Amino acid sequence: MRIAYQYKLLPSTLQLVTMNRWLDMLRQQYNWMLADWFDWWEMNRCLVNACPLVCNIAEPREKPEYYGQKRSLVRLKRDRPWYKEIHSQVLQDMVKRVKLAFARYLKGDCNGKRSGKLRFKGVNRYRSFTYPQASIDWIDSNKIELPKIGAVKVVWHRPLPPGFEVKSAILSRKADGWYITLSLQDDSVPEQTIDVVPNWDNSIGLDMGLEHFVADSEGELIDYPRFLRQAKSKLAKLQQKCDARPKGSVARKKLSQRIARLHQKIARQRYQFHCETANQLLIKADVVFVEDFNLSNMTKRCKPKQDENGTFLPNGQAAKAGLNKSFADAGISQFVNQILPFKAEKAGKRRIKVNPTGTSQHCCVCLNRVPKELSDRWHSCPECKAEMPRDTNSGVLIKKVGLGLASLKKAQRATARKEARALCVGTSLP
Repeated sequence: MRIAYQYKLLPSTLQLVTMNRWLDMLRQQYNWMLADWFDWWEMNRCLVNACPLVCNIAEPREKPEYYGQKRSLVRLKRDRPWYKEIHSQVLQDMVKRVKLAFARYLKGDCNGKRSGKLRFKGVNRYRSFTYPQASIDWIDSNKIELPKIGAVKVVWHRPLPPGFEVKSAILSRKADGWYITLSLQDDSVPEQTIDVVPNWDNSIGLDMGLEHFVADSEGELIDYPRFLRQAKSKLAKLQQKCDARPKGSVARKKLSQRIARLHQKIARQRYQFHCETANQLLIKADVVFVEDFNLSNMTKRCKPKQDENGTFLPNGQAAKAGLNKSFADAGISQFVNQILPFKAEKAGKRRIKVNPTGTSQHCCVCLNRVPKELSDRWHSCPECKAEMPRDTNSGVLIKKVGLGLASLKKAQRATARKEARALCVGTSLP
């Protein structure tokens, strides 16, 4: 079993300067190696028979590869002796990052999902470096001995679990200082296998939204505190002050740090709320059914509208921008795809995704189709007379679809069913 624990570092002034200097040197070498990959890619991605007739065909060159770039570090240290300050394994891990980043750009990850075109790292975009082979022997009381950096104070806010071995250490720079993430492994602890069989009594259905963050199938509604909206006025004042300061000035940098720390606080509040909500839901059930939706499609820009003369017309993007901001503030994707499955697996429970198509337009009791606009927040079925909040109805229907008790592919309008019944008996509608 492998887990990760993160702790706050309290480095001295000299150690702080050393770590920042390492980051800058690693960033520059990362950009150089990435440029080497791009140079090879631009020269070799097009076949000879597909090139235009009038062009300069570059001489073929060998493809940059992981071990070749690692061997180039020997020449790098000879030509630039200041790179000898960096621990050798930290420098080699930087080469591995280049390889993995470009591989995902070309081939994609294990799910086939490709990343966008890689960007060169700016000063504030390369924020961490890794010791691939850490050891428990580095820890001494309230300090941790980092090679070529020295003994750095650590805030041990929780003890390391006994029996685990330290495998690697990642040092990351955040808005409020430096942190270390220790990767721990214990081979004696097997990976957990979850074999919970869902049924009506041990499961629950969740409908995610903005009016109510979570509406479950038992009728409970959980609202989101809207942390970003609460800090909106404070953020606006800080950003106005920051924009008024000259670029590159000390005052502007200090205000930028205050803005970054405020955003970090909002992110931590959101993360804590998500964890508490996940724990609250997992206490009630062993299996949680959630919507399998793509939030990136829900936050796309509205398509532009033009009249006959080509003049652009209002398309509702101003209102959509506020909706997208609310989606980002709620962090629904983070909750559904990261925190909830992690908490469920840790507790020996399951999170199952369900196709949400039609769950808001059908009745959870009789499966009659009840069309609703987005502004309609109450479900009222004319067929079975069911009355409940719209989100609760969706939560119950998600649970039924997840358990296989309902199929919305066969659900029809009440009038459509009457028409089909009339055609079967050969009579007209009353």
